[in-house]
Order: sequence, then structure tokens, then C-alpha cells
Amino acid sequence: MKAVLFDMFGVLARVQSPESQAAIERTAGVSGQRFWDAYWSLRHPYDRGDVLGPAYWQRVGERLGTPFTGRQVDDLIAADLASWSEVDQESLGFLAELADGGMRLGLLSNIPEELAAHYEETHEWLGHFSVVGLSCRIGSAKPEPAAYEWCSRELGLPAEEILFVDDRSDNVQAARRVGMRGHLFTSVGALAAALEEGNTG
Repeated sequence: MKAVLFDMFGVLARVQSPESQAAIERTAGVSGQRFWDAYWSLRHPYDRGDVLGPAYWQRVGERLGTPFTGRQVDDLIAADLASWSEVDQESLGFLAELADGGMRLGLLSNIPEELAAHYEETHEWLGHFSVVGLSCRIGSAKPEPAAYEWCSRELGLPAEEILFVDDRSDNVQAARRVGMRGHLFTSVGALAAALEEGNTG
């Protein structure tokens, strides 16, 4: 193994908290499963860069039968961005250790343009990565094979020499199908132990 390819949300950054989700619901004026079904079912084109925030939220409003005003759309983009902005300091500390030890590192994240720009402007630790695969910039998103293949090409390594780390089993399985090794992230300790023991599948 010559490189570790990290997912961001759920590994290096935190997923949405109940509090941040409630803030989005308040902004939208719609709550519950009905809202989140619309949010997630329309998310993939947004993450892939096919649409930007205003078009995404207009589609969500249309799906819900509750068109959002221009002000609401702006506020929803801001609330959504805030909901994905908390990082995991323990994971970032481990990332820095790997970088200091000479491990080649890559990032593959499903992320829309507005959030990608925010992370680039505010998080210097992105500099640890020799390859940064942001779905909105590369035109493909996990678990599409093209997303993993893009990272392999940019790293200049065959897939079998790359360990992909993600908190979602479907994304890990997709990486394995293109030939990468895969680690389902549960904790920094478990990942560190797997790397130390060479126990990566």
C-alpha cells in the first residue's frame, strides 16, 4: 500500500448534528422525514456539480410542493453549509501524523461547490493531500466507479496500492470493486491499528 485515500464527512469532518438539521428545517419551514427524503433524493446531482445551490434548493422546494423564496434559498445554503462545517480534531491529528510520516494522502469527498469553496478557504489541513477529489469538481461522486478511478489516475498508482477509508459501507465496497483496498471507518484507533498491522482488505 502506497497511499491512503480519505473520505471527508464521517471521517475527517463530522456529519450533520440533530441541532444543525433542525436549523435547516426551521429555515425551510418543513420538517420530518418528508423534508429529508427530498433533501437526499436530489443531492447527488448537487454533489456532482451538475447544479449549484440555488437550483438544488429550488428543486427541493418543488419536490415538497413548497417553493422557497430567494431569501430562503440563500439562508438554506448558509444553514446547509454550517451543518457540514464541524471537523473531527482527533482524525485531523492522525492525518497530520500520517503526513509527517511520509504517507501519500488523497481525499475523495462528495461535496457541493459552495461547501467545497468554504473548506478550501478555511481549512489549511487540506494541504496534507497530494490529490483532492471533490465531487463537484471532478464530475463524479461516490459510489460511481469514475470517482475512484479519477483519484487513482491523479495519484499515479494502480488501484490495488491505494487504501480507501470511508464511514459508509457502500462506498467502501465500490472502492473494492475497482481494485482498491477498503477500510470501513469506525474510529481513529481502529484505522491506526489496521494500518499498523497491515490488516486492510
